[in-house]
Amino acid sequence: QVQLVESGGGLVQAGGSLRLSCAASGRTFKPGAMGWFRQAPGEEREFVAAINWIDISTYYTDSMKGRFTISRDNTKNGVYLQMNNLKPEDTAVYFCAADRVVGRRDLNYYTNPRIWDYWGQGTQVTVSS
Repeated sequence: QVQLVESGGGLVQAGGSLRLSCAASGRTFKPGAMGWFRQAPGEEREFVAAINWIDISTYYTDSMKGRFTISRDNTKNGVYLQMNNLKPEDTAVYFCAADRVVGRRDLNYYTNPRIWDYWGQGTQVTVSS
């Protein structure tokens, strides 16, 4: 059984930065991709970013491109999400996700929550104005 554990959330002022981490348990687990979603109260789960495990290509929602950076942690079989210039509208629970399927994909594929096989419990990010 694969488990994803997020960390790094917290309270930050607008304009500040946070780095989220996600570690995947299971020595033999090799994902096809890992990514981040977020969900604000009363809203649907929203795609943030993804990284393909094979060619290390990255994908972002347009509104976060340039502010957020996803990267791979090879030693811990996990991912980071560096978030800069945070805004109050970035306040949400951030979830890590992993896709078992290996292969090249595109942004449309990764934005669909249904394709992701494993999810973490989420970490709260709160941005004050």
